[in-house]
Amino acid sequence: MVKFLYPKSVFKNPIHFLAFGFGIGGMPKAPDTYGTLLIIPFYLLIIQLPMLYYPGILLLVMVSGLYICGQTAKDLGVKDHPGIVWDEFAGFLLTMLFVPYEWYWLLLGFVLYRGFDILQPYPISLLKEKTGTGLSIMSDDLVAGFLSFLVLHAVIFVAN
Repeated sequence: MVKFLYPKSVFKNPIHFLAFGFGIGGMPKAPDTYGTLLIIPFYLLIIQLPMLYYPGILLLVMVSGLYICGQTAKDLGVKDHPGIVWDEFAGFLLTMLFVPYEWYWLLLGFVLYRGFDILQPYPISLLKEKTGTGLSIMSDDLVAGFLSFLVLHAVIFVAN
């Protein structure tokens, strides 16, 4: 049986509940990976909408994440709790922006995003200093998402 690790406030405070990815951020190992996996069903719903909705939804997730992640970190008295996975939602959705839906592009997008997020190559490594603000929590994931977006679109371009 998996024992989830999260503050008691996760199921009492709706902001913390969102920041912890509806509770998935409490996974004892690899909460970021589980958070990225959790956003995939939402991504599959979003891509059913007209394409013009996707950038708006992405922007909403990114902007709301500034508050959600920052407020949760502040409330918990930490700079970036490992259970906060809303930033993974934003980073992965950025990776998949304007990607044609095929299972292999989804898989490659997931692998690229997790790779950039875990390995933190330059310039992501410059953003490791966490101040506890929503922007500092989200910045490395958004840059990982953007780099994944660039690589994924380059691969798609070459493949087509």
